[in-house]
Amino acid sequence: MANTKSAKKSARQAIRRTEVNKARTSRTRSAVREVEEAIASGNKDAAATALKSAAPLLARNAQKGALKKKTASRKVSRLSARVKAMSN
Repeated sequence: MANTKSAKKSARQAIRRTEVNKARTSRTRSAVREVEEAIASGNKDAAATALKSAAPLLARNAQKGALKKKTASRKVSRLSARVKAMSN
């Protein structure tokens, strides 16, 4: 257990940040799953709409530190390539 006042505060902050990051990550995973389900069903309009809502979530998570920047960028890139390939 933390002994100093500053260490106790750090522990409290870590708990709070963990909760916030869990919520953000969960919301993002759901958005990505929505895009993947739309791609699997073959509905290009739904996939494009879902991607439009998922991309900013991924970018915001990267900016806030819940995800690494390159991870978010890679996920958006791969999803958009799959949505784009649906028209072919």
